[in-house]
Amino acid sequence: MRCEVVAIGTELLLGQIVDSNSSWIGEQLALAGIDCHFQVKVGDNPERIAFCLRQALDRADAVICCGGLGPTQDDITRDVIADVMGVALHRDEAIVEKIRAMFEARGRVMTDNNKRQADVPKGASVIAQMPGTAPGLVCPVGDKVIYAVPGVPYEMHEMMEGTILPDLRRRSGETAVIRSRVLKTWGMSESGLAETLEPHLDKLDETGHATIAFQASGIEGLKVRLTVKAADETAADAVLSTEEALVREALGDIIFAVDDETMESVVLETLRRRGETLALHESLTGGLMAMRMTAIDPALDVFAGALTRGVDGHVAAQDDAIALAQEAQAAFGTTYGLAAVTPSNHGDFAPGTVFAAIASPADGQATTVALPGDRRRLRNYAVISALEFLRKSLARNA
Repeated sequence: MRCEVVAIGTELLLGQIVDSNSSWIGEQLALAGIDCHFQVKVGDNPERIAFCLRQALDRADAVICCGGLGPTQDDITRDVIADVMGVALHRDEAIVEKIRAMFEARGRVMTDNNKRQADVPKGASVIAQMPGTAPGLVCPVGDKVIYAVPGVPYEMHEMMEGTILPDLRRRSGETAVIRSRVLKTWGMSESGLAETLEPHLDKLDETGHATIAFQASGIEGLKVRLTVKAADETAADAVLSTEEALVREALGDIIFAVDDETMESVVLETLRRRGETLALHESLTGGLMAMRMTAIDPALDVFAGALTRGVDGHVAAQDDAIALAQEAQAAFGTTYGLAAVTPSNHGDFAPGTVFAAIASPADGQATTVALPGDRRRLRNYAVISALEFLRKSLARNA
């Protein structure tokens, strides 16, 4: 079973709205074991929408059409689908009354243009879930189908979960699932990752057990995505676990997180398990690290706080950065202090030089990193680099 997604709206092409709907739909299709090979965005133009729908029907068994079901003149999805089906539109008076009731429940009067939302292509059916004024549609085209859903995310989600995904499973007879696992890495280039994993990639090409893809994610590191299609959840998890073990064996400790984990969540969880605490000195990062920490630990059970004042004196070497980490450690009475700072004597160092330092109960340690970008990017990269330095130090002293 193959399904395509066609997102409709000129605002998507102009970048005024980010198309998060298509990515969510793609994720849900994968979880249901439905293959999705193409996703398309098209503006509010009837000829171009019709072209995209016909092209999608040529390539796939089902099409999910997202957007263009509102009451205004540029909401033409219903009209184009009817044209593609070769049928006329008819007005469903029961839907008109349902829309009217929604307006009256809010103390408002329904305008005449809202009646357009009750126009249904002949032979199509209305999706039962209707959390807003735009009804979704199930439109048969021969032995294939077009689903039309609103662009409002919560309305689309309800229709997908309530009608479209169950209908796709029924049509496909497919019980397989597609699952992915994302391993996040820090400290190696994308080309380096590919080269290191090349022998394993060649083996996967032969067996077809899983696929591996790489995704650059800026300050969140480079991601290695493992994907498998299997008969059920248990079988998929077994293959993913086997593949993850092989990738970890090849890449070692540059893997810092899995799936939704982040650098800060891993560091905080490690400290929590050990009954230890952390404070920060953020003269360079200006509270960015504390913001990420408090999002994970709002009660400040592990992360005690941060000093965000400027640096007094001259920062010329790693020892000065260690002193700042120790200052934070002492101020909050924590197990560890962590600091990231640029040298004051910039002329003696390459642009982007940052000292990351840790104060521990036993001693202090520091490292020097060269980071890319303007001031904003430098600060963000400094946050992740300092946390990665702490993560590896904690692993060594487990």
